[in-house]
Amino acid sequence: MNKITFSNIKKAHFIGIGGISMSGLAQILHSKGVKVTGSDISETDLTLLLRELGIDINIGHSSENLPPDCGLVIHTAAVKPDNPEVLAANELKIPFIDRAELLGLIMGAYERSIGVSGTHGKTTTTSLISEILLLAGYDPTLNVGGIFKGIGSNFRIGGSGYFVAEACEYFDSFSKFYPFIGVILNIEHDHTDYFKNTNQLRGSFHRFAENVSESGLLVVNSDIHDLDEFIEGLSCKVITYGEKGDYTAVNIKFSTEGTSSFDIYYKGDCVAEGVKLNLPGKHNVENALAAFAVAYYLGVSSKDIGKAMGQFSGAKRRFETKGEWNGVKIIDDYAHHPTEIAATLAAAKKCEHKKMYAAFQPHTFSRTKAFMDKFADSFCDADVVLLLDIYSARESDDGSVHSRDLAEKITALGIEAYYFESFEAAGCFLKGRCSEGDMIITMGAGDIYKLGEGILWQK
Repeated sequence: MNKITFSNIKKAHFIGIGGISMSGLAQILHSKGVKVTGSDISETDLTLLLRELGIDINIGHSSENLPPDCGLVIHTAAVKPDNPEVLAANELKIPFIDRAELLGLIMGAYERSIGVSGTHGKTTTTSLISEILLLAGYDPTLNVGGIFKGIGSNFRIGGSGYFVAEACEYFDSFSKFYPFIGVILNIEHDHTDYFKNTNQLRGSFHRFAENVSESGLLVVNSDIHDLDEFIEGLSCKVITYGEKGDYTAVNIKFSTEGTSSFDIYYKGDCVAEGVKLNLPGKHNVENALAAFAVAYYLGVSSKDIGKAMGQFSGAKRRFETKGEWNGVKIIDDYAHHPTEIAATLAAAKKCEHKKMYAAFQPHTFSRTKAFMDKFADSFCDADVVLLLDIYSARESDDGSVHSRDLAEKITALGIEAYYFESFEAAGCFLKGRCSEGDMIITMGAGDIYKLGEGILWQK
């Protein structure tokens, strides 16, 4: 199968349909008239949403879940070869592809596809580009790796040739994408259960860059190490952004609420003045530059880009204000890598507050073990750090690393840090310690957001 035409597929089955990306892809096929079914290990808000749309979903995996005359089976990277639905698909000789390949095929059906990659900032930047194109009337189809508040969903069906998608590097997924415009926000070692070193990761990003259309554009951060070597030989046009890039932000100012304003220059000429961004932190100014470069290349006026940035409300779990408890502001963020944590806390430090309490739930044992010292260093802007148990995700605990280890490392740096066995215990600690004007930030890619929500709900 070389191309999705939405007419050569009558029935498609998704194994792991409840994932943020899989659910969006399922809805795209469903909207194009494909009969979609799916399965997952548990019921979620996304599976319930899909049911409301008329998509048949089974909880639990079984060979009987595959519908008669199924024409295509899609699976996530986490699905194992011995999954009963995988075995049934192989026995029945049903075409069988992974999520990334389907996303790449769908992108290929759009004339102006945009793939946003990077170790950090993908969801925010994908959402911001989406906001700009929506405001400018480009009517794009969207597939975001989180809930984009502007549409209240992770996906949108548009009526034009524009398609905006998050391009994830895990398992080399984005190597199956061939976008018209590619974006590389940063390259930093992560997903240590797959990428053994930075060179392997860098090679993966380079393959993504090589896949950008010859007539298209690569937008890339000028701070990437050995950038000249990285982009050498690419057939597409290359535009850089950042302090040493073609696009730069100058006169950056931050408010006490953490929002920013700045001017944008392209190769020394001012192209946008007084841009306002309702997102905290220098890292989001950089993300905004990348979004500006994409939109400006597509012909969106600087006025419309500035307007969209000014009204952009972000994505869920990206420095999201959850509410206040007794005058204590509670913020939730998806940060789960040392660089992300440091950027989030640096942004929070610019916001008005008394004491900052950072509650962190490490994500995966392999990442926690590989970056232990870097994790400890990343909390330097917090006054008090709370550590919760490691969120195992796809991994098993071999007993070699624990959140207590990280708490000890942070304490050794002179920062107050504690380990808690439950959200309830951590919540009791915070309610006993925090006072009006303080700030609580929950961080991690697991379910740490429940800690802050529990405090708010139990007023």
